[in-house]
Amino acid sequence: MKKHFYIILLLFLCVSFTTVSYYPVDGYERTGIKRLKRLELIKSGELKDATKLPEGAMKSYMDIQLSLIEKNQDSVHCFLKEDEVFQKEINNLFRGLDKSYSLTILDISDLQNIRYAHRNETSGYQPGSVGKLAVLVALFEQLAIIYPDDFDKRLELLKNKSVKAGAWGLTDSHTVPIFNIETQKLVKRQVIASDVFTLFEWADHMLSVSNNGAASIVWREALLMQVFGEKYPELTQEEADAYFKDTPRKELTDLANDIVNLPLRKLDITSDEWRLGSFFTSGANKYVGDKGGSIGSPLGLMKFLIQLEQGNVIDKASSLEMKRLMYMTDRRIRYAQSPALKEAAVYFKSGSLYKCDRTKGEECGKYMGNVNNFMNSVAIVEHPDNCRYMVVLMTNVLRKNSASDHMALAASIDKIVRK
Repeated sequence: MKKHFYIILLLFLCVSFTTVSYYPVDGYERTGIKRLKRLELIKSGELKDATKLPEGAMKSYMDIQLSLIEKNQDSVHCFLKEDEVFQKEINNLFRGLDKSYSLTILDISDLQNIRYAHRNETSGYQPGSVGKLAVLVALFEQLAIIYPDDFDKRLELLKNKSVKAGAWGLTDSHTVPIFNIETQKLVKRQVIASDVFTLFEWADHMLSVSNNGAASIVWREALLMQVFGEKYPELTQEEADAYFKDTPRKELTDLANDIVNLPLRKLDITSDEWRLGSFFTSGANKYVGDKGGSIGSPLGLMKFLIQLEQGNVIDKASSLEMKRLMYMTDRRIRYAQSPALKEAAVYFKSGSLYKCDRTKGEECGKYMGNVNNFMNSVAIVEHPDNCRYMVVLMTNVLRKNSASDHMALAASIDKIVRK
């Protein structure tokens, strides 16, 4: 009898201390995202690679949690009350700069003393790739409609449903990482029409490397989920192609627009604060048109971040999964690249859009537009010492690559919050 007890105890201890594979870095088994398997192998030492992730990119699945759950009943507007001292400190960073710099920042390190500061927070900007967060929300909204009471089935569909790029994935200069698990070789290239990835992988391509083709494909699949509902999991390529061929362009345009924008209205984010009006690739325009234009504001994006941390974007499980997908385990850029954030976990999306008029005889180039030069950063920053804050920085500084500005401001903002 005693022998059996020890055997049972031993089995219990073995199970208790077995590491379950989750993500972001340790998440291949959960998601099927092959890029994460490569990171797993690098972290374990099984695969040698010159790319070294910062300490803050090493969080595992269970480490990532929502920070405002205990305040998920609080109105968003409760968080948006200016802290006088904090505001003065933030204002000093922008002394002498014009109104092309707009910002919202919320320090949630101490939930009993939340601090908010802002600058031109209602100004509207072309959001660029920040708009991909609206596509992410649309995807999880539709998953919740198909499986309202079973989040595991939503994850199963993301992991197991594979879809083809087609023309929707064309054209985009951003590459995607393609990792062959058997050969352990990594190839980075542009999306081609014949590419097939799972929904989880397309969503990861959309966020981790900001691939425009992936964003159009995720948006397309959200649209198909809306149309076919519970039949979507078994939807064939032929059925999807026939739907887009036979449905009037205006009907598709209206539906696509509603799918990404109506979930934002449910979050009390107005059309002037954040909306998405066009797909991210020219290939998608074969089927759908533009409608209403795209715009983003620091206030609108901050409303989203607050409700994400509250677990109120669709539901708690969806909010948490979206936050995990925003976790930067790829190369950090712009705001997120600041050395001050090296040890911090950063949940991040950046976006840019520039336009040049070379007839002006002015300096103009990539990310250095002289007509428009939008650069936007949306970040949740979590330091190991529990210093946590959210930032939305939007700029339109002409004839200058603002990436260095964003990185420098990240360090200055971090210093103020941590003081």
